[in-house]
Amino acid sequence: MSGFGVTVDADGEPLPARPSPTASGADGDPRALLGPSTAVVDQTVTPVADDVTPALPVTVESCDGETVVVDDTSRILAVDLYGTLAEIVFSLGLGDHVVGRDASTGFPQAADLPLVTPGGHDMNAEAILELDPTVVLTDASVGPPEVQQQLRDAGIPVIFFDDARDLDRIPSQIRAVAGALGVPQAGEELVERTSGEIASALALAPSGADPLRIAFLYTRGGMVQLLAGPGSGADAMIRSIGAIDVGTDIGLDRPFTQITSEALIEAAPDVIIMMTKGLESIGGVDGMLRLPGVAQTPAGEKLRVVDMADSVLLSFGPRTGRTIEALAHAVYEP
Repeated sequence: MSGFGVTVDADGEPLPARPSPTASGADGDPRALLGPSTAVVDQTVTPVADDVTPALPVTVESCDGETVVVDDTSRILAVDLYGTLAEIVFSLGLGDHVVGRDASTGFPQAADLPLVTPGGHDMNAEAILELDPTVVLTDASVGPPEVQQQLRDAGIPVIFFDDARDLDRIPSQIRAVAGALGVPQAGEELVERTSGEIASALALAPSGADPLRIAFLYTRGGMVQLLAGPGSGADAMIRSIGAIDVGTDIGLDRPFTQITSEALIEAAPDVIIMMTKGLESIGGVDGMLRLPGVAQTPAGEKLRVVDMADSVLLSFGPRTGRTIEALAHAVYEP
């Protein structure tokens, strides 16, 4: 697997290269790899067309139960926790219409857009109103709901989309966004391209009888230290490369749970996956080893942590095929 670009962070800045893992022991055995690695993804968003013309007006059933009429897409704002909606809009060929971005929309074409979620999860109503959007695309992963209602009260069409993190939902999400913006044909073209890339990436997963055990740890300094489980999105990405999500395997019943020594030692991950900025926020690999239980796991003993840029790992959008391929490359190859 090759052809990956330079890794950049959520602000579009190049990240320093990490040392590549080294092989030890049996040739071809991913459990024999030692040391950290970075899953490198080309973050450029490629539109399916450059001359898309929306057919408007469109009546949309928003996921919050409201019926919304969209009659102007000249100033689009797409905001969610992982940057998925903006990625879809740009991929549909409507990037020139986007007027602002969330903190996770980190691909180069959007880097200079004004930020409207300075806290990551929270939308800033004043900043959004100053941009004078003609339509806002969002979901329940950001808020607060009072801000989204304030935008509606100001006469702005606000459409909520499904915020589930799952590979199977990507085509329907693309179609929903394309339909809401009056470009359904571009949506079908994007679904076809995205589905093909995902299918090719899934075919790279090993088919052996002894899959790797992988944990996804979400950290933000010393205050946020979570182990992912079912419904986190990380579980789907781990399954996509033919591995076992340990959070799900040990019976966690929430997408994210506070890390404990007991849980991690029981989970016994062979590899730990983290977001790049999350790993940096705790002091890199040395800081990871100080998290509860990590040093007592096979991954901790071999320093097997794979990091990936925050803005792509859980986006579940048009670049997901690339993301799966890069993750498999970093996990299985020295």
